[in-house]
Amino acid sequence: MRIHPTAVIDSSAQLGTDVSVGAYAVIEANAQVGDGCEIAPFAVVRSHTSLGPRCRVHSGAVLGGEPQDLKFKDERTYLKIGTDNQIREYVTVHRASGEESATVIGDGNLFMAYSHVGHNSIVGSHILMANSVAISGHCVVEDYVNIGGLAAIHQFVTIGTMAMLGGLSRVVRDVPPYLMVEGNPARPRGVNVRGLVRWDVSEASRDSLRRAYRMLYRSEYNISDAIKHILEEEKEPSAELLRLLEFVRHIDAGSRGRQANPH
Repeated sequence: MRIHPTAVIDSSAQLGTDVSVGAYAVIEANAQVGDGCEIAPFAVVRSHTSLGPRCRVHSGAVLGGEPQDLKFKDERTYLKIGTDNQIREYVTVHRASGEESATVIGDGNLFMAYSHVGHNSIVGSHILMANSVAISGHCVVEDYVNIGGLAAIHQFVTIGTMAMLGGLSRVVRDVPPYLMVEGNPARPRGVNVRGLVRWDVSEASRDSLRRAYRMLYRSEYNISDAIKHILEEEKEPSAELLRLLEFVRHIDAGSRGRQANPH
């Protein structure tokens, strides 16, 4: 291990093999840092935070801070971060609120400078969050999502897999998988074709998603009727198309277009 003499590491923290800790970094009690992680100068890993192997935490980042939730009463909660994440300068990710609850981050993500993940959120894998993105509490971000800079995500929003959110967007409703959204408030603008190609979704499936998008958002049909017509026309619907329709069908299950938001 390469630990700078000015770093402050609690005796109960657990560090894996080949860990690097820079000057004036702080690793608090009961934190866990996986093999091959790099903790840059002035970064802070708070109590009950765990990092999987090969994460890089850049200067000024604070991981596992107390949730910004007035209901939080210093109960024991967690931040669980997977493997191979890049967490850039001044990123903040908060622990959960609610006894024994956790904020969870998957694998292979890039969180650019000044981005934030709020308490009790579940963030998947292979996600790119550009600078100053703000994800509120209790959000769900599925795999392969791309979020443009300065986008703001309302609490309890669910963002479907392979979606792309434009920079400066105000996202107050769930974002369907495979689509691009943008605006204030954010609205569907098309299919994320480039992302689908990048992640090896077949051309036939991409074409069916384009047809479904036009029926859902560019036709005279309401959502229920559009789904019915899509299933009538697509004799062999792809897994991606079925996932899109299932997601759209459930958007209004919660409050104000957020399926995870209690009424």
